[in-house]
Amino acid sequence: MAQDTDFSQKIERISDQRSTPLIMGILNVTPDSFFDGGKYVEKSHWLEQAKKMIDEGADIIDIGACSTRPGAPQPSETEELDRLIKVIKSVRKAHPQTLISVDTYRAIVAEQAVASGANIINDISGGTLDAKMFETVAKLNVPYVLMHIQGNPQTMQENPVYSDVVKEVLAFFEENLKKLNALGVKQVILDPGFGFGKTLEHNYELLKNLEKLQAFNLPVLAGLSRKSMINKLLNISSKDSINGTSILNTIAVQNGAKILRVHDVKEAVEVVQIHHYLKQN
Repeated sequence: MAQDTDFSQKIERISDQRSTPLIMGILNVTPDSFFDGGKYVEKSHWLEQAKKMIDEGADIIDIGACSTRPGAPQPSETEELDRLIKVIKSVRKAHPQTLISVDTYRAIVAEQAVASGANIINDISGGTLDAKMFETVAKLNVPYVLMHIQGNPQTMQENPVYSDVVKEVLAFFEENLKKLNALGVKQVILDPGFGFGKTLEHNYELLKNLEKLQAFNLPVLAGLSRKSMINKLLNISSKDSINGTSILNTIAVQNGAKILRVHDVKEAVEVVQIHHYLKQN
C-alpha cells in the first residue's frame, strides 16, 4: 500500500535530522508481554489506550501481537494475525491521521498489516527470523525499523557474548543496510535493540555510544521503556521504573535518538520538550 501525501509528509519528519524526536507509543495486544500483557486485549481497552497515547502526544502507535520478552512462547502466524489485524483496522478507523507501526518479525504478517492500515514495519529481528522480510519491505515501500538482536526471543538472554558490542552492532547495520539498499529500500530506521541479546553492561555501553549510529545518517530509535537494564541496576520492578525510563530516554535523545518507543507517552513528551528548549536557548 503506497503512502498517501499526508502520511508521506509525516514519514519525512522521521527522516529529518533537524526535527524534534518523535514518540512511538506501545500498544501490546498480547496476553504475556513483560509489562502490560493482557491489559489491551479487549477492543474498548485498546481503543482507549490508543486515544490516551495520541492525546498525550504520541506521533506513532506501535501495535504488537507477539510477545518478545525473553523466553516467551511464540504464537503461530495465524494466532498473531487474529490478534493483530482487527486492532490495526479499528485504530486506523478511529484515528485516520495517526501513523501506525506494526511490531512483527514475520513477512506475511507485515504484509497483511500494511494492507490493513499500518504505515511502518518494526522488525525486532532485523530480518534474521524471516528470510522474506527484506523483499517484503521493498515491495511494500514503507519505512522499516531494522533492529539488532543476538539469537531469538527464546534464547537471546541465556548468555549473550560480544567481543565489542558497539562494533558488532555497527557491523550488523552496515551489512544489512547494503542488502536493503540493493533491494531499493531507503526508508530505514535503526534500533540497537536494547535488551535483545545483551547483558546489562552491553546495554549501557550501547547507550553511551549511541551517537556512533549517526554515521549511517539514518534516524535512530531507542526502545528503553521499563526494561530490565533499569530494573536490574536499581533493584526495582518494571512498574516502578518510570523515573529510570525518563532518565535513559533523556540520555538517548542527547545522544541522537530521533524516536523514543515508550509505554508512557506523557513523560516521554516532556523529555523531548525540555531537551528541545535547552537546545534552542
